[in-house]
Amino acid sequence: MMDCNDPRCPIHGQVKTRGARLSGLVVSAKAKKTAIVKIDYTIYTYKYERYLRKHSKVAAHNPECINAKSGDLVNLAETRRLSKTKSFAITGIAKPGVQA
Repeated sequence: MMDCNDPRCPIHGQVKTRGARLSGLVVSAKAKKTAIVKIDYTIYTYKYERYLRKHSKVAAHNPECINAKSGDLVNLAETRRLSKTKSFAITGIAKPGVQA
């Protein structure tokens, strides 16, 4: 593991985590220190008495010490607003290189 000088890292930096804890699949990690994470969830539809599968994509801060790649299954934690689109940070890699 490398030294982390990122002030926005939830593990080594000054940013605190709060609220939601999620896990999802990294779809894209092309941007610098940012990863797009796809989160799958289900909701119950009362009319049809069935569950609907849905997903959403969340932009998350990807610290240099974690450096998640596309295809990794990661854990996310909610933080304060880090930029216009980022309110989550990656806290760890659950399974590296998982393709769904």
